[in-house]
Amino acid sequence: MYINKLKIGDVELQNNILLAPMAGITDLPFRMICKKYSNPGLVYTEMLSSKALFYNDEKTKKLMNINGEKRPIAFQIFGSDPDVMGKAAKIVSQYADIVDINMGCPAPKVVKNGDGSKLLQTPNLIEDIVKKVVKNTNKPVTVKMRKGWNNDSINAIEIAKIIENAGASAITIHGRTREEYYSRTC
Repeated sequence: MYINKLKIGDVELQNNILLAPMAGITDLPFRMICKKYSNPGLVYTEMLSSKALFYNDEKTKKLMNINGEKRPIAFQIFGSDPDVMGKAAKIVSQYADIVDINMGCPAPKVVKNGDGSKLLQTPNLIEDIVKKVVKNTNKPVTVKMRKGWNNDSINAIEIAKIIENAGASAITIHGRTREEYYSRTC
């Protein structure tokens, strides 16, 4: 493994080791422990619901706690309504160094609302969401996605081009489909 500096937009990372956003795991104490012992160049919050941010949900506000934390920090938001995602981006931009859009979560409770990896089936909506998020923040915007919905619809290249053209600064591709969830085979 080669450890090099990495630049995303105007944010320079000390190394190219990233602590991925993980629901129920990458809370403040976990991020601080990881920073202390493995020194990643960037850490992410747990994914934050754009609707919960829009409606000022108290539980979601707690997930945004970064008190005492070394920077840089990326805040990950999820949702499928471009306007609500834009407003969420504006909210998290007050605290984040990078705003990340989740297009990779395979969880049924996320997908059933059209969010997470379900977005991979709606390229036009992806374009609208990324453009709206980029428009509503002065922070670099990144996207985490999967390689496709299932083995019959591997569309990572098509989606990545849309995301890039819509103004994102970086893209992370999880090398599995939504159908594969977190395992190697479906």
